[in-house]
Amino acid sequence: MFHVKHSSPHILLINPWITDFATYNFWIKPLGLLYIASFLRAKGFRITLLDCLECQTKRKTYGDGKFHKTIIEKPEPLKSIPRNYGQYGIPEEGIIEQLLSLEKPDVVAITSGMTYWYPGVIKLIEITRKLFNQVPIILGGIYATLCYEHARRYSGADYIVSGRGELKALNLASDLVGLKNPSRQPDAESNCGEAARKKRCDPDLDLLPYPCFELYTALDYVCILTSQGCPLHCSYCATPVVAHDFKRRNPLNVLDEIQYWTAQHSVKNIAFYDDALLIDPSSHILPILREILRRGIRCNFHAPNGLHVREIDEEVADLLFQCQFKTIRLGFETSNERLQKESGGKVSNEDFRRSIRNLRRAGYSKENIGVYVMAGLPGQRVQEVKESIAFVKELGAKPMLVEYSPIPNTPLFEKAKKMSPFDLENEPLFHNNSIFPCQWNGFTMEDFKQMKNEIRES
Repeated sequence: MFHVKHSSPHILLINPWITDFATYNFWIKPLGLLYIASFLRAKGFRITLLDCLECQTKRKTYGDGKFHKTIIEKPEPLKSIPRNYGQYGIPEEGIIEQLLSLEKPDVVAITSGMTYWYPGVIKLIEITRKLFNQVPIILGGIYATLCYEHARRYSGADYIVSGRGELKALNLASDLVGLKNPSRQPDAESNCGEAARKKRCDPDLDLLPYPCFELYTALDYVCILTSQGCPLHCSYCATPVVAHDFKRRNPLNVLDEIQYWTAQHSVKNIAFYDDALLIDPSSHILPILREILRRGIRCNFHAPNGLHVREIDEEVADLLFQCQFKTIRLGFETSNERLQKESGGKVSNEDFRRSIRNLRRAGYSKENIGVYVMAGLPGQRVQEVKESIAFVKELGAKPMLVEYSPIPNTPLFEKAKKMSPFDLENEPLFHNNSIFPCQWNGFTMEDFKQMKNEIRES
């Protein structure tokens, strides 16, 4: 039975399940949805958040860990893949029970993650539609942006929102509930930081209220964005497609937010999800790190997205260590100089040598420095990846193999379509890196498994 309606509009925001062969909670939170929650709440909407991923079977020291997994039937296009397929997060019956306990919303807004996780999105829309008949459903997020036509055709949502969604969500939700002339920009709220209230230098970022993590009953960690987009244009990356412009927050505004979560909510772990956290360090990350030390903020920081190795000089490395950056991941991808140039030229082998030397001197051990090495790029051969792994090990860091995932609208996608045995153009399920989508006789799935085992055993 649904609760009695109130006068102000009620928006239900949902973060759907992950449907995949494997996944892990590297401090995952629906950050865009939480920004939208704060944005709408500041304008008078009542917000309910349902996060289907809020269910871990085991948490590690820093709050990361494994999601609860329910084995489900594989979608038809993936039937030939000899692995169990899972739905990660709260079991379906638990989600239905939670939905039934809610007041009927005026609008439902659902986000989406990877393009190949869309089966969980579609199932959730079907469930929501049955329970809340005639309530308009908005779909946004990465899948909705990168596979807009697929989402429009198959998702079942009434409205598809692509790209950054705060203003779009406000205006669309306002139209749907009959509110006229919504503000095109949120007012500075009490929790958006002293720096933001004093200096409104970036109306797109600095004036946004902090993401609404308060909607969670327990906070093991929070995620922070200090910027939007990336000035680099790597051929395999979708950031320029999703975010377009590169914009940054005022460093003092970032510090205010860090202090808010650590002091007001006793948060002990913060993950940065920027795509370009270290770019132009003197104007951004260095002021942030220095101020963390000056304010005496004690917290574990994590950078799972991959840091730009070119920017890690001695000062940056020292300050990362002193500020307790516990999870260091470097975006290296390959030691092959030809591939480095073809993929965008963001790193060179000399840059990498220097960054590892600086991190080791600062105090990081080999096990502390994880280096992403990409496998399965279109036309890539086994030997190229083996050479990259050896290069990383030789310099005193830990290689971490990541499978290439073909992403629509990126420069490398056209080449991937030609090289892949799968229909990447019409079926987003085939974007899944777990199926090694660009495998060929020069680099097979068996080759990849063997390399992973060798790394694990070394």
